Amino acid sequence: MKKYDKFCELLLKYNKTHKLTGAKSKEEVIFHIKNSLYPFKKLEDINSVLDIGTGAGFPGMVLAIEHPDIHFNLVEPLQKRVAFLYLIKSSYNLQNVTIYQERIENIKPFKVDLITSKAVSDAHTLLELSQAFHYNGLRLLLYKGENVHKELKNIKNYEIINKDKTNYLLIRI
Repeated sequence: MKKYDKFCELLLKYNKTHKLTGAKSKEEVIFHIKNSLYPFKKLEDINSVLDIGTGAGFPGMVLAIEHPDIHFNLVEPLQKRVAFLYLIKSSYNLQNVTIYQERIENIKPFKVDLITSKAVSDAHTLLELSQAFHYNGLRLLLYKGENVHKELKNIKNYEIINKDKTNYLLIRI
């Protein structure tokens, strides 16, 4: 977790004035970092990721810090969060990050190995919003809570990865 000290420090500093996330203490930020990292360990053959609604960097920026060999495309429409993402990108000298200040439905589709999203919308809406990026073999990793089972109607080829009260929904297209 030491490599995330700068991330924690900057997030807590800028969160006071810009309200980037609900996390208000280092312990809460570390919880979100660990939450972001956990399911990614179970995935293989990932060279590029599209994170929809990156917010203050969960999970996309955290994963980019952890995996400098993977390219991360971070999509976030809010200027204050995008400014923070650029600050983190610069502070860590991340060459593996592209930031889009835009809504996902306004971005010209490109191919990635994995789409991630945390706390943006329900699974069906995320599938619909990311439809233009879908191709056979794509995986979506959605960070969900305890009620993930309510979102599974008509979804095929999925797996639920569970840790504590978090459910990670892995969908294969």
